[in-house]
Amino acid sequence: MPDALTLGFDTSAAHCAAALLSGDRLIAAQQEEMAKGQAERLMPLIEELLDRAGCGWRDLSLIGVGTGPGNFTGIRISVSAARGLALSLAIPAIGVGAAEALAHGLARPCRIVIPGRRDLVIWQDFDASRPTTPQQSPQDALPPGPPVAAPIFPIAEGIARLARARAGTEQPRPAPIYLRPADAAPTRERGPVILP
Repeated sequence: MPDALTLGFDTSAAHCAAALLSGDRLIAAQQEEMAKGQAERLMPLIEELLDRAGCGWRDLSLIGVGTGPGNFTGIRISVSAARGLALSLAIPAIGVGAAEALAHGLARPCRIVIPGRRDLVIWQDFDASRPTTPQQSPQDALPPGPPVAAPIFPIAEGIARLARARAGTEQPRPAPIYLRPADAAPTRERGPVILP
């Protein structure tokens, strides 16, 4: 995919982040820290990125999206945006886990640790053969494992780079990665009777 434009974005944590690659070259990136408001900010942030790079929506060839784990609402914002954009632009969207994106380009074995809520962290180990699945635990209760590594790339750039590396291969539709069930549950009460 020489000089193809790849957009990567993520809202799985307290941020709104996006990066744009032309081939392997980063041409624009932005990350804004925010506890809420990602749904309102994501599309304007991407448009600003495209404007800064002198590109438009139709110039995109590929979308990479962060699938978590992380904040339930944040993950759903990114995944639904990626699916909608892919459908409207007729281009592929590839889901990338948050820890995978942060581990991109690092020597293996390594461990990625992502701060979470309520003194919890999300962590994942990567070795030369294949990664483990993401886990969640208290910061002070991590099991023994490889050394914790600092990412080379910010999350959105890592997502874009991994999506680009996976392009052209069979990929599932982007789907959220959740580590625990949702806090909210459907009602157990019977719904109203709908009259004919």
